[in-house]
Amino acid sequence: MRLIFPASRLLWAAPCSALGLMLCSAALLSGGQLRWRAGALECCLKSDSDLMRWLDRHQPFAAITLGHVIFALRAEDLQRWHAHERVHVKQFERWGALLLLAYPLASLWAWLKGEDAYLANCFEQEAYRLETTANS
Repeated sequence: MRLIFPASRLLWAAPCSALGLMLCSAALLSGGQLRWRAGALECCLKSDSDLMRWLDRHQPFAAITLGHVIFALRAEDLQRWHAHERVHVKQFERWGALLLLAYPLASLWAWLKGEDAYLANCFEQEAYRLETTANS
């Protein structure tokens, strides 16, 4: 039984992880790094790549989690956001592909209430709360 539950969490989040693997492909093509760490594949871009410089100017985040894949611009972003992104991995294990809909709906709900769409998102609030606990 102990093997069934971890495997089911991996399978439940697998469609999202497949999207994350596409980001890792970009990281590898840029000369970036991949590593398996604490139940997730972490990847980042090569620090002096053209892709990293372009994304640094155009993307609104330093790291993003899709299933069991954490993508970051830089290796230091992986380290800085480690605990926060691990919470998102657990959220994908609970919600599976439904999180791809639930997350933006939570942002929309926050925005409609006049709150910050990112910071008032219940998924981000959980990640920041548990990140603080993990880093204490």
